[in-house]
Amino acid sequence: MDQELNLGEQPLHALMLELGLSNHDLVSSSPEPLTHKAVQRARKGRRLTPHMRRRLTAALNRAVQARIDPPERREWKLTDLFNY
Repeated sequence: MDQELNLGEQPLHALMLELGLSNHDLVSSSPEPLTHKAVQRARKGRRLTPHMRRRLTAALNRAVQARIDPPERREWKLTDLFNY
């Protein structure tokens, strides 16, 4: 396996800091099973499967919608959160 697994801090990390979201906010708002460890690995840049990246994207969008009043219409995509 020649593929690099650790890709450095991802845009997801900076966005979560900007929005004031914690790992727990994503875990608690996720409609599918998601762990704190998975969120931390995503933020640090560990290569994740496409399915897990979609799960994290959905959780982030739900967490933002629940936190902002009135809800912001912006929805982030995989390409906004991950640079691989």
